[in-house]
Amino acid sequence: FNILLQLLDEGRLTDAHGRTVNFKNTVVIMTSNVGARDITQGRDIGGFRGSEPRQERQTERAYESMRHRVMDELKRTFRPEFLNRVDDVIVFHQLSHEEIKQIVDLMLAQVNKQLTAQGMALVCTEEVKDHLAQEGFDIAYGARPLRRAVQRMIEDPLSEEVLLGRFSDGDAIRAELVDGKIIFRKAEVPKELSDADLPALPAG
Repeated sequence: FNILLQLLDEGRLTDAHGRTVNFKNTVVIMTSNVGARDITQGRDIGGFRGSEPRQERQTERAYESMRHRVMDELKRTFRPEFLNRVDDVIVFHQLSHEEIKQIVDLMLAQVNKQLTAQGMALVCTEEVKDHLAQEGFDIAYGARPLRRAVQRMIEDPLSEEVLLGRFSDGDAIRAELVDGKIIFRKAEVPKELSDADLPALPAG
C-alpha cells in the first residue's frame, strides 16, 4: 500500500538502497476484484446471464446499480488517501453473449490455423459456438474459462480423432452440436475458404 502511495504521489519508487525507478510519462493501470462477491451472489447485472436479450435501458439500469455497489465496496476496502490519488475508476460492463462469441471465433481461428498446417480445416456451426460461449463463461471469472472449454470440447477430442485416423490431410471437418455434445464429421470444403486458408485438396 505504501509503495503505491509513493508511486501515485511522487511518480517514482525508491528502494532501501536509494535506487529509484522513475514513472514519469507512465500510465499505471490497476485492476481489482473488489465487489466480485456481490456480483456473483445471484444478482443479475444485465450482462451475459439469461438466454434472451434484455432491453438496452434495463441493462443500463442494472449496470448503474451494480456500479454503485462496487464503488461502495471500493470505499470500504481502500483507504481514502489511496483513492484520492487515483485519477479515475472504471467499472467495466459485463461481457455480452455476442462478445463472448467473438472471443470464441478468435479461439477457433487459432485452432483452424493449426489444422491448416496439417492440410485440414474446421467449420463450426452457430450452435457449437453458442454452446462454447455458454459453457466457457463464468460470472465470477468472465471469459477466462473459455480457453479451457475450447480445449476440452474441441481441441482434445478432435486431436484424438485425428490420431485415430478418422481425419487426415485434405479433410474439411464440420463440428456440430448433437444432443448437447459436440461431434465431428467430414464435410465439403466451404467455398468461403480461400486457397490461403486451406491447402489444395487431393483430386478424387
